[in-house]
Amino acid sequence: MATGSDAGKSAEAVLEWPKQDKKRMLHAVYRVGDLDRTIKCYTECFGMKLLRKRDVPEEKYTNAFLGYGPEDTNFALELTYMTRLANERDYGVDKYDIGAGFGHFAIANEDVYKLSETIKSSDCCKITREPGPVKGGSTVIAFAQDPDGYMFELIQRGPTPEPLCQVMLRVGDLDRAIMFYEKALGMKLLRKKDVPQYKYTIAMMGYAEEDKTTVLELTYNYGVTEYNKGNAYAQVAIGTDDVYKSAEAVELVTKELGGKILRQPGPLPGLNTKITSFLDPDGWKVVLVDHADFLKELH
Repeated sequence: MATGSDAGKSAEAVLEWPKQDKKRMLHAVYRVGDLDRTIKCYTECFGMKLLRKRDVPEEKYTNAFLGYGPEDTNFALELTYMTRLANERDYGVDKYDIGAGFGHFAIANEDVYKLSETIKSSDCCKITREPGPVKGGSTVIAFAQDPDGYMFELIQRGPTPEPLCQVMLRVGDLDRAIMFYEKALGMKLLRKKDVPQYKYTIAMMGYAEEDKTTVLELTYNYGVTEYNKGNAYAQVAIGTDDVYKSAEAVELVTKELGGKILRQPGPLPGLNTKITSFLDPDGWKVVLVDHADFLKELH
């Protein structure tokens, strides 16, 4: 907490920081049952690159980072493979509950029909919605499912600097969620769309336009206020110029809208990368990472 001359800092001053901070979506973290299988699927079916891999035996997990560009400029998917000790042998945890709250990741591609054919010819992913125009519109989309059951929306778009374009999460109160991400994290509401015939509303939140960056797609299904989140999807990581100021703003907003700080800001043991983590009002976890420290980790 603030002390001394900072103690009297007004809420207005604290909430000014998220508007000034240059935040960036870094990666989404989730668990998979077979790391090599998922890497093969994402590289061969989706055309991603394996960016890096790290084994942390003392914590009994291995990470693989995949995406379409270097992590210092692009969003990545951080896959986590957990092991557990049983009868003096290591057994991998091979199955997770995705739950009903996590929706999908999205990939922008110039030819969704061709991408769908590539996926169909593989033995690791499957197409669950054939490519074609979205209902009531002209944008061509398809849906694919990976071996662990994670869904990927494939969206036909022109060339983009960020093909990994969305993380979709379901929320119980859309207006509250929009306000939280605006006030606590400085995101902009890029687009909001109500689809009454299918009883849902979506809000696209992010730091730049949808065709240039990764956005959060928040979905509200009429009348549904809570979701089982399972144990598969973990969190989104966002880069910040100052984890201490960012945590202060988040803590203030949680008092108004809900959510809670999970880890006070400070360096991670052994890495010295400064982070803070929290739950949003719907219970989705976000980790804020010092951007300069993150870049040092990469190089």
